[in-house]
Amino acid sequence: MISEKKESCGLFGIYGGSDAVQKTYFGLHSLQHRGQESAGIASSDGENIQCYTGMGTVRRVFRAGKNVFDKLPGNIAIGHVRYSTAGTSRVENSQPLYVEYSQGQVAVAHNGNLINAGRLRDEYEAYGSIFKSTADTEVITHLLAKPTHVRHPDPLGHVLNHLQGAYSLLFLFADHIEAARDPFGVRPLCIGQTDEGYYVAVSETCALDAVGAKFVREVEPGEIVRLDENGISSRFFVTPGTVTPAHCIFEHIYFAKQNSTFFGENVHLYRKKVGRQLASEHPADADVVIPVPDSGTSAAIGYAERSGIPFDMGLVRSHYVGRTFISPDQKLRELEVKLKLAVVNEVVSGKRVVVVDDSIVRGTTTRGKIRALRLAGAKEIHMRVSCPPIRFPCFYGVDFPTKEELLANNRDLEQIREFLEVDSVGYVSLEGMLSCAVLPPDHYCTACWSGKYPIPIDVAVNKFTMERHQMNMFDEIDGN
Repeated sequence: MISEKKESCGLFGIYGGSDAVQKTYFGLHSLQHRGQESAGIASSDGENIQCYTGMGTVRRVFRAGKNVFDKLPGNIAIGHVRYSTAGTSRVENSQPLYVEYSQGQVAVAHNGNLINAGRLRDEYEAYGSIFKSTADTEVITHLLAKPTHVRHPDPLGHVLNHLQGAYSLLFLFADHIEAARDPFGVRPLCIGQTDEGYYVAVSETCALDAVGAKFVREVEPGEIVRLDENGISSRFFVTPGTVTPAHCIFEHIYFAKQNSTFFGENVHLYRKKVGRQLASEHPADADVVIPVPDSGTSAAIGYAERSGIPFDMGLVRSHYVGRTFISPDQKLRELEVKLKLAVVNEVVSGKRVVVVDDSIVRGTTTRGKIRALRLAGAKEIHMRVSCPPIRFPCFYGVDFPTKEELLANNRDLEQIREFLEVDSVGYVSLEGMLSCAVLPPDHYCTACWSGKYPIPIDVAVNKFTMERHQMNMFDEIDGN
């Protein structure tokens, strides 16, 4: 449900063309749904890297237009839109992160969460490394600069083998780009090519569409793809086939744009399949099917198709309120939802309504919309959800609340129904959801529903872990 979960970050990189920076700007625009806290672009002319980042949306950060782009010369660029899942929302944590080290300059953009970042940071600080941010991504730059790593035949591949967790990464070096994906392939990363022959690396294929590029392939789990003057080349930092993939299927359920294709299938078509499955598992005697837009729309279409109940837009979303903003207290959160979603009274008044949403996290905002539908005259409300009940936190790049805050943590279906104040509630089954995907069921991460974490979690981490680390360090200093 809107405002209850926050998404991952978005990556865009391109090698070649005098308009590389402008293409990066438009590519980031198309990935804005993946994060609105900060944005940035780093570019290179083949010898020197320049980086520009700021807080807010892509348009806000680069609102100076050409004046900003003039500061970013070159035909190689990477960009990033951020939602913080490790390290809070502050300008020091905006990306790409830029550093200079013994091998020259590098800028790094990251989507995911490193679950061993705290331990690595402790280790490097103990030997005198100084960190300027609280983002887990910065750990990677210190790993790159370590003298024993620099001397390795493949320094980047060696460094990546020290990381645990979910990561899709873009590295901008002075004369090339490296795109890398963790061995489990948790987060998406794709390669495309423009009509001019330039190669592009993106989180979602919707960013390829935005710059007129064609999809080539996905970066494989455990693979590094190099973009340079010779085109693309590839190497693996783990032996292919030795790790079973753990793709985040929540990317398909909620995060991604409907026109994106990754994990082997189109997002919109997958959501429609889940909607049809949901209708088979949880039919309802109703007059109209309405979605919670936008991520619930495709599933609602599928539900309507399978059930034969007419589809309509009973809730209208304002696109002038940020998709992932979470207010500091519940009253403001409820006000935000009222601003985001308005009821079309004529669609629901006197009707038995099926409401289809992609997921429910805390449930408070969902209940607020149910009450609004009641006030608009809905006679019955049947809640249908296109993923199973979320009972466990995510440590791989999704900022769910704590386990205690999750609606389904300590409630059965009847208790959830009572909390939401609906006439019935139905979630698609885990098996049903996975059956709609094109890859084998064991190729997806289901930790937030099943509690089975494919990448072992030694210490529970969240977006404030690195912040607490820094505060504890200052406390120890103050105590001496």
